[in-house]
Amino acid sequence: MALWDRLKESAQTMQAQLEAKRNDLKSGAFRDASMAMCALVAAADGTIDPAERRRVAHLITNNEVLRNFPAADLQRRFDAHLETLTADFELGRVSVMQEVAKARKKPAEARAVIQIGIVIGGADGDFDATERTVVRDACYALDLAPHEFDL
Repeated sequence: MALWDRLKESAQTMQAQLEAKRNDLKSGAFRDASMAMCALVAAADGTIDPAERRRVAHLITNNEVLRNFPAADLQRRFDAHLETLTADFELGRVSVMQEVAKARKKPAEARAVIQIGIVIGGADGDFDATERTVVRDACYALDLAPHEFDL
């Protein structure tokens, strides 16, 4: 099986697992951590390409699990995290990663945040090394083992 096919299958599996847990993923900590994760993945290489920003915003508003929250609220939070990352990437990355870490208290939510990062990162068919690194770092922030997610 080609790498592209494995990546696509993995992202689809993660999305299906998220949808199965949808009713359990309604807390503010999950919402905030998910938007922080989306911003980190979108800016993983240190730049925020407008096309990628639009693509991730589109994925957020069309994700079944994230429909538990108002789309405008999610967009506002995502944009705020991107602004933090744009102002000073290294300092912003620390701040946004702290937001991700807030989901640590509930293991199901923590795993879901990582799965969202993988789904967002793999949506374009290229879950590149910088995106994988960001998601791996988020695993550490959430006290999860990266190998559980093949990272």
